[in-house]
Amino acid sequence: MIRYSFILLSFCTALIACAGAPAQERRPIAWDGLGKDPNRPHVAKRRVANPEPAASDPNQERERVLGTLQPYSQAWWAVHDEIQAENDRRLGTKLLICPRCVESSPPSENVTGSIR
Repeated sequence: MIRYSFILLSFCTALIACAGAPAQERRPIAWDGLGKDPNRPHVAKRRVANPEPAASDPNQERERVLGTLQPYSQAWWAVHDEIQAENDRRLGTKLLICPRCVESSPPSENVTGSIR
């Protein structure tokens, strides 16, 4: 009986020691890019009673005009190209590429030549 009491006492002591251990410091977690970033602090979103008016979309008017034109006509393609150019311009302002990440090849090198 004393042996069982000793085992129970040892087990309870181990549990108390684990529960009383100091908390581990918070380290960054490897994040795969999917879902929420666990390393970012959680910030509650505030709702604004009077939201600011959305910035005017230059493509909104073009898309309205595009809907009134005959599909695939010259005018339709002109408006379509303007919309695509505006989308490309927006993407170019958001897209940032580190200069070290892009390998620049010398202009004199023929990159389309034969592999021989």
